[in-house]
Amino acid sequence: MEKKFAHKIFEGFSIQRWNDLIRPFDMVEMDKAAEKMVLAYIIGKFEENKGNKIDWIWIIYASLFDLLKKIALCDIKAPIQQMLKKEYPEEYLRLNEWVLNQYKTLLSDEKLFSKFTIYFGQNAGSFSIPDELKTTVRVYRAAHKFSSIRELQMISVVNEKERLGSIDKELQAEIQPYLDLEGLQKLITHQKAFDFLLKIEQLRFQTRWNQTPRVPQTSVLGHCFFVAIMTLLLGRESNPKMCEKRVINNFFSALFHDLPEAVTRDIISPVKQATDDLPNIVKKIENEIVNKELVPLMEDFFVQEIIDFTSDEFSNRIKDADGNVVNVSWEELNQKYNEEKYFPIDGRLVRIADHLSALMEADISIKHGITSVHLQNGRDGLLYSYKEDEIINGINVYNLFHDIVS
Repeated sequence: MEKKFAHKIFEGFSIQRWNDLIRPFDMVEMDKAAEKMVLAYIIGKFEENKGNKIDWIWIIYASLFDLLKKIALCDIKAPIQQMLKKEYPEEYLRLNEWVLNQYKTLLSDEKLFSKFTIYFGQNAGSFSIPDELKTTVRVYRAAHKFSSIRELQMISVVNEKERLGSIDKELQAEIQPYLDLEGLQKLITHQKAFDFLLKIEQLRFQTRWNQTPRVPQTSVLGHCFFVAIMTLLLGRESNPKMCEKRVINNFFSALFHDLPEAVTRDIISPVKQATDDLPNIVKKIENEIVNKELVPLMEDFFVQEIIDFTSDEFSNRIKDADGNVVNVSWEELNQKYNEEKYFPIDGRLVRIADHLSALMEADISIKHGITSVHLQNGRDGLLYSYKEDEIINGINVYNLFHDIVS
């Protein structure tokens, strides 16, 4: 993991959205990216249920590349970028080239940079989008548009209608081409899928490390997306030969790993570990509440998958022929179970990314001069929670963590 690249991605927590309007809570790019991916999952699952193929790998990388672009162009509002694309296409291409150049020195992964370049080309119209990708792209763009509409709806309660009228009209016009997507219809008409989204959105309002001042503050939902991106990037380093299903499972396991907190709220680690038995008891209570309050809001065709993502979320695991979850070693994941039929998940990799995110949250605040005993203890505890010579899922975590804060 390249330190400068990880820190660059972390800037997504600091880029404010809708900052020319009244906002009832912090709205940042990382949270928008997270909600967009939750929506892409919901809408995409409806399409899969109808028999349409969704390229989840394409969606996952698109979410990373869009965030990188937002970070690079945070001073240029989206409507201006759209005008540039329509009215000044050559200048828009130069702007894209400039963005790519910002990351060229940060990325040693040439294949990833190549994907980044192709994605930019497809967005700008320089490269055509293959026919087999068109449903996937529509799902992703619908999620993008609807996530903006949800943000506008959230801030509409504290802004005069006159401030929002033209923005609302633009967004409503932009969502029109995607209204044939069943999942989007269910969301817009506030059916069960919308109720599920409302629960997940609560993670946007929950602040991590809520017992201490910290800069930048991070929400649970934004943290989940950052963990998903770190899981993706660490997985590329530890085993570039992971099957596609494993990459997809790892990403969405990370994205949904704190889903129970939508109904239980964030219980900080020192409290969870106050007694020896408490972690297991808390996990049992979380599972009971999730089954009672969240499961009924999920569609039948993806409920089991989300349960698979969130149960025993930090263990390396597969599913056997009978559908039972079996814990396995990383070596077994690579050598015996690196196939779609086993539903492989690198849970320990998700845990490393989760701890990496927590470490950066504490360390960056401390370096900004906003510190506390909680942050210092959290940072130090994470730095020395892994042994120096310990390799987990192909990663020397001790070296990774010490490099990221150096």
